Formats: sequence, structure tokens, C-alpha cells
Amino acid sequence: MLMQLLVALVAIAASLAVLMAGAWVIQQRTGNSGWVDTIWTFSLGLVGAGSALWPIVGAAPNARQWLVAVLVAIWSIRLGSHIAIRSAGIHDDPRYAEYSRQWGADAPRKMFIFLQNQALGTVPLVFSIFIAARYPLETLRVQDYLGVLILLIGIVGEAVSDAQLKRFRTDPANKGKVCDIGLWKLSRHPNYFFEWFGWLAYPVIAISLNYPLQYPWGFAALLAPLFMYWILVYVTGIPPLEEQMQRSRGDAYRAYQARTSKFFPLPPKAEAA
Repeated sequence: MLMQLLVALVAIAASLAVLMAGAWVIQQRTGNSGWVDTIWTFSLGLVGAGSALWPIVGAAPNARQWLVAVLVAIWSIRLGSHIAIRSAGIHDDPRYAEYSRQWGADAPRKMFIFLQNQALGTVPLVFSIFIAARYPLETLRVQDYLGVLILLIGIVGEAVSDAQLKRFRTDPANKGKVCDIGLWKLSRHPNYFFEWFGWLAYPVIAISLNYPLQYPWGFAALLAPLFMYWILVYVTGIPPLEEQMQRSRGDAYRAYQARTSKFFPLPPKAEAA
């Protein structure tokens, strides 16, 4: 089992590295770094589905492998399509543009290194998918369906958040204002919250609730939500986005920060009323 896991890790890492190198080429040629996130999402979905269907001792994929592969494919197609449509309508992503400004003439090389680090950081996510698909029981359990429900809630919640933000931004009356409607009243980043929530599906599928030690490797699937939370809340998600929003919206955004939960959906603070 250990050797199979090591081989899978190498294959996953190599595949992601090649795909993100392709993302760098497209970003350099188009000048639009928005395509980076599009390619990352589709790459994760492609490699994740492939790892889920990776043969177990030469056998054909079982029901759980197909279930996990379909789940990650649905997630990837929904989010990747959304980001692609958004990227097609902009000249550049403000977050990556700020990085390029800071890097100066060395931006192409540093962007390549950045994207390769992103590929490396994606390995725990795909590995969690791989682990979940290999739970040693061919028949589906109740918690497999619970995992499906969790991922679907995450996808729907993120899609609703994205739709509310898009509707707010396309209304000319809201130009220069901060989106504070629907789910955005409860969290400054509800789309990120539901993105993270969906990744809880894989440890739910991978870890046996009745006999936790039946499949010890299942606990490795916790890497997905833990790593995604760290990335979204502390690294490339919220921090650069909120810096950009403070620059563009100023005091209005700082007031929004004061009354609205940063990540988890919670009622606005009482003083906001």
C-alpha cells in the first residue's frame, strides 16, 4: 500500500507541475493572469478524477471510485467555467497584477516559480481525493452519500454567492459600493467558505465513522479541508483580496469588515444595525 501511495504522489505531483507550467505559458502570452485560476481548477479536476479512477491492484474502478471521480469533476466544471467566464471579461486579475508589479522585471521567472509552488500545494488536495476513492469497501455506505450531500451544499452555496456578487456588480447603482446582500451579509467571503466546506466531503468518505482504524490512511484526507482553509484564509485567498478591496473601497470596506464575519457565515454584529 505504501509503495502504491508513493507512486501516486509522484504521478500527481508531476501531472500538476506540467499543467501549471502550461498555465504559465498562457499567462505570459495573453497577459491575463485570470486564466491561471481557470487552468488550476480544471487541472485539479482532471488529475483528481484520474487519481480516483487509478486501478486498485489492476481491478476495474468500483462504485466509490466512480462516485469520487464524478464529484470532483462536477466541482471542477462548475467552478472552472465560472472563473473562465470571469477571466474572459477582464484584462488581468488584480491580485496577480499586484504580484507582477512588486516583482518588476523579474516577474516572468517569479510567476513560474509561484505557479509551480501552487502545483506542489495542490498535491494534498488531490491526494485526499485519491485516499477517499480507495476506502477498502466496494459497496457504498451512508457516509458516502453524506459526502455527496456535503459537496453539493458547497457547490450550490458557492454558486449562489457568486451569482449574488455578480448581480450586485452589474447594477450601475452599486458602482463603488461594497456587496452586502444575501450571503454577503453573513460572511465577507461566503464563496470561499462554501469552497472550503465542499472539501469536507473527502474525509467524510475516507474515514470510517464506526471503525476509525479500519482504514488509517483515511485520516490523510483531512489534509484537503485543513490545507484549503489555510490557503483561503491566510495565503492567496482573503489577504490579497481584502488588501485590494481596502484600496478600492476605503472606509466603506473597513466598515463592512467591522460588522461582518471574515469567513464563517454569522449574523452581522449588533452595532451594525
